[in-house]
Amino acid sequence: MPGDEASSPAIATPLARAEQFIWLTARVLEQRRFAFHFLGGDADPVDAALGSYLGGDGGYGHALDPDLRGPLSQPLHTAYALRVLDSLGRCAGQRIERLCRHLTRVSTPDGALPVVFPAPRGYPAAPYHPMHDDAPGELLATGPVVGVLHRNRIWHAWLFRATDFCWDRVETLRHSHPYEIQSAVAFLDGAPDRARAAAAADRLGRLVRERRLAVLDPSRREEYPPCPGYAPGEQLFPHDFARRPESLARGWFTDEELGRSLDFLAAEQQPDGGWPVRRPAWAPGSSLERRPIATLEALLTLRAHGRPLDGAGSPGGAGSTTRPGPVPPR
Repeated sequence: MPGDEASSPAIATPLARAEQFIWLTARVLEQRRFAFHFLGGDADPVDAALGSYLGGDGGYGHALDPDLRGPLSQPLHTAYALRVLDSLGRCAGQRIERLCRHLTRVSTPDGALPVVFPAPRGYPAAPYHPMHDDAPGELLATGPVVGVLHRNRIWHAWLFRATDFCWDRVETLRHSHPYEIQSAVAFLDGAPDRARAAAAADRLGRLVRERRLAVLDPSRREEYPPCPGYAPGEQLFPHDFARRPESLARGWFTDEELGRSLDFLAAEQQPDGGWPVRRPAWAPGSSLERRPIATLEALLTLRAHGRPLDGAGSPGGAGSTTRPGPVPPR
């Protein structure tokens, strides 16, 4: 009856709203990832979906990272693929051996990876990822790949020079931008030399605070202007650097600062159940595919920090199976 509270529909939980958004908008890969992480799904379907992006050269392509279209293998695709395999506990075996051989073939003379390889047939790419005929190696592309491989104790000849490249870049950074700092954290969280990584992270944390690269108070965002080349509102917050509590970047922020950041992240869930993307929209398909990825990252970050997703104070939905996160940094 009207006014009868018992007959009114229950308010959907954040996890239930996100699930509806995923089923409505996501690629098969992100649907499978959501089922694995939050619905007790098996790893095999995730692995199978990821395999459709694997190329004959051992790398990953076909717009696995939505900002780079076309079939060509690209470092940003590799970084995403490794994050997925890491979360499944399957970052090992012949697939990784072939991937490392591919990385050896495509690395720059200093042993690193460029952000984007030139596309011989002009496949579309986001304008903020310009292509160069002789693209230099960058920490932005190399750090996340090296970090995940080290986290999983992969040993391959390619890693020696690539690791040296990352150390050199991380330890000599004087000017940077938030996405490069994220890549530095990804490297440091997996680097085998933990003492050296902790020292480098301490210096980077001071740089982040001095250069105001992280919005420490979301209610005062106007005091943290975006970096040159970033879109209006394209800012990063403490949770974007410390996605898990064991990350070295966690020590950069006070409990209050991280708490405000996580409150802001939780409140960013949109009426349709998904999370927004801060980077500029440049193509309809890319924008549609990016939001489910951002939604998964938001959910995983909130859960890693113990934030409830089911509206009942526990970090999993009703009937869900809490899957273990990626291998902790060593």
